[in-house]
Amino acid sequence: RSSYLCCYFVLPCCFFDFHGKYSRRQSKKTQYREYLDFVAQVGFVCGFHVEEDCLRIPSTKRVCLIGKNRTYPPTECALIDKQITRYINNRQTCAVVTCDGRVGFNHKDHYDGVCKEAGSELPENETDTAGTIWMPGFQPREKVEQIRNCASLPRDFVDDVVLNVANLLLNATPQKSGSNMHGGNVNTWNQGESLSLKEVAEHLNKETLKRLKSECGGLQTLLKNNHQVFEVLNGRVHIRDWRKEKPSRKTKPEVKRRLSAEAFKTRLCWFFIHHPDGCSLPSESCPYAHGTEELR
Repeated sequence: RSSYLCCYFVLPCCFFDFHGKYSRRQSKKTQYREYLDFVAQVGFVCGFHVEEDCLRIPSTKRVCLIGKNRTYPPTECALIDKQITRYINNRQTCAVVTCDGRVGFNHKDHYDGVCKEAGSELPENETDTAGTIWMPGFQPREKVEQIRNCASLPRDFVDDVVLNVANLLLNATPQKSGSNMHGGNVNTWNQGESLSLKEVAEHLNKETLKRLKSECGGLQTLLKNNHQVFEVLNGRVHIRDWRKEKPSRKTKPEVKRRLSAEAFKTRLCWFFIHHPDGCSLPSESCPYAHGTEELR
């Protein structure tokens, strides 16, 4: 409905209709084939010559549908728009207000005869809204989506939160004696305690929490993004011990091994800089740089 000049490409994956999960109606077809036919039908109702192709991608769902050409001239746009409106109105799940004031859902029957009735007249209320309202309650995304995965937060703010949480975990247990600053002694390296996300949040100030709540996932997302320092398992936060990280068992091709070597030590080791016992790994084993002289 965007424009007569609009073309489209779609790679159907999850089985959804306009307002919820797609309901199967033909048991003789596979669910995937039936859904592909439904998406193709949507394109046909919208006045496209729908073409089907198979992509060369490593996926079981690799059939795509393409609409490049219209089945009608530009002069019939208004008629096709009515046809599209009727089709949408007969497939959607309309939100209705129940007697107790709550919002419920009233399921309409699926409409398969839309093409036969393309020229029929719409009810007066549908005719009035055909050009303005596509679906009741439908809220399109903004043209520019806001990044809310903590990736756009200022680096100084993220570093402060990481340091505060790490110190909280380290101070949860008494420091062990005999550790040296950057020696990474295996027997004395302090991994700290694990705390729940709730317990960690209780120790952060209100301004920090308010800023994190505006991000998707909040504190948990920020800690997971900083996987060099933290490990979040079952809602509990741990300081990552790189001695326990298992090397990949898969044998990498020569090209990938070369690329991995080139990417080695491109960031400073957080533990070497901030941990009271230094890094738990010796310099030659740590994937991060122990000092700026090791950076690549």
